[in-house]
Amino acid sequence: MNRINQLFKTKTNNILSLYFCAGSPTLDGTVSVLQTLEQRGIDMVEIGIPFSDPMADGPVIQTAATKALRNGMSLKLLFSQLQNIRQTVHIPLILMGYLNPVIQFGFENFCKKCVEVGVDGMILPDLPFKDYMEQYKPIADKYDVRIIMLITPETSEERIRFIDEHTDGFIYMVSSAATTGAQQSFNDEKQAYFNRVHAMNLRNPLMIGFGISNKQTLDAAQANAQGAIIGSKFVQLLDEANGDAEKAMENLNDCLSK
Repeated sequence: MNRINQLFKTKTNNILSLYFCAGSPTLDGTVSVLQTLEQRGIDMVEIGIPFSDPMADGPVIQTAATKALRNGMSLKLLFSQLQNIRQTVHIPLILMGYLNPVIQFGFENFCKKCVEVGVDGMILPDLPFKDYMEQYKPIADKYDVRIIMLITPETSEERIRFIDEHTDGFIYMVSSAATTGAQQSFNDEKQAYFNRVHAMNLRNPLMIGFGISNKQTLDAAQANAQGAIIGSKFVQLLDEANGDAEKAMENLNDCLSK
């Protein structure tokens, strides 16, 4: 069974997933960050593939991507860093990035490398759903790699149900139609969106991301979904700690307790 599906089968709530950008702040930190996050009890990790035009990302992740590219990170190098990751890391791993580098690499080759190193899924925010259905889903299914789709407050119920029917793993429920970035709280409009989607009783589990940075936003996400995804806040703390994931996790836990 795919590790993503296995996770949601064995743990039904309070799942916590973190995102970091491979190659930032240090080029060679990927493996040590992943090992630390598993040791600190994180359930799943999204590894960012840096790209020069990350349109869905706010300034923190944009800066991290720029730094990673300057450090020399590439998709080929990332796969080489992950070559032996399954000897020490057992939680689900997802690659998150934009379509352009994946197409340059070759999509089927990308899926093959995911299987080879033990990556369980991918998130490609700029992949059109029509293209996903016609071109990408058959190849990903062949390799048992999950393509995770995003929904936003603007996504219609009909569209959400269509996504739910044709995807597997989980649905990434974006808290805002804006770019990534930490928020202090979720307003009534966002809470209504969470409640609306939660009440749809979808087949796939839900994970809420974008804006989670403290106890209030974490609690709100975990009350309305199977779990929460923290990106910008962890990227910021990892950068401030010069790549020391242990220190970044200590600081993140402090933020999430307030």
